[in-house]
Amino acid sequence: MTSAGAPGEITRAAYDEAFPRVTDAATLYLWRQPAFRLVQWATAVRLPGIAAIVAEALLAALVFALFWRGHLWAGLAVSVLVMGMSVVSLMLSRLTHVAAATNRLRVAVDIVYPLAWWWAWEHALAAQGRPLEPIYATMLLWVVIGGTIAIRVVEGLALHRFNGMQLHAWRPLDTRFRLVSTGRNINLAILAISLLVGRPDSGFVAVAWWTLISLIFHAVRLAQLTEEQARRVKISSWLDQ
Repeated sequence: MTSAGAPGEITRAAYDEAFPRVTDAATLYLWRQPAFRLVQWATAVRLPGIAAIVAEALLAALVFALFWRGHLWAGLAVSVLVMGMSVVSLMLSRLTHVAAATNRLRVAVDIVYPLAWWWAWEHALAAQGRPLEPIYATMLLWVVIGGTIAIRVVEGLALHRFNGMQLHAWRPLDTRFRLVSTGRNINLAILAISLLVGRPDSGFVAVAWWTLISLIFHAVRLAQLTEEQARRVKISSWLDQ
């Protein structure tokens, strides 16, 4: 998946072939082109995949610290860099030789740090003069964290049951919903809008509701897929047709 020119150089065709066909709107439309240049540079300087993961983790830790201390705009600005590094580390894992353990670490980092971000955002609401009632805030936080983990479980079950097919790739509806489904990038967009209008507390509430709605949608789609499988209907992705 490299060019016929300079050894190790990533071609645009190889990059486009390896880029996720089903992902969120920010990754698909905002980061696709910039990440290509970063991946080209990373392969040119022979940057190891673990270095990109470490850089992503360090930036994510900085976002957590900024959110926790109430510097929400600064945290959002740094989170944009985390988005880019996340795409770069993903593409390096797909386009270059990366050890299985390194790839598992990348996935773990991508799963864990956003959960810490939402906790830090909830904690910062008091500093913003918009504290939520403690029990209510705890309930919302558990909806966001528990819902996010539950969605990951649903996605994993789909991969296991349906021969590696992503749940989001079953029908066009699933692929379109994945563009806006709850996740790091979409949640950050919701929080940014809420901060822009001066209501970071409402943004956190909105993230909790959107997490719950997304979980219900994915759980229903998994149940429908399971029913189709029980009826011996051939399960395949619309992207392969």
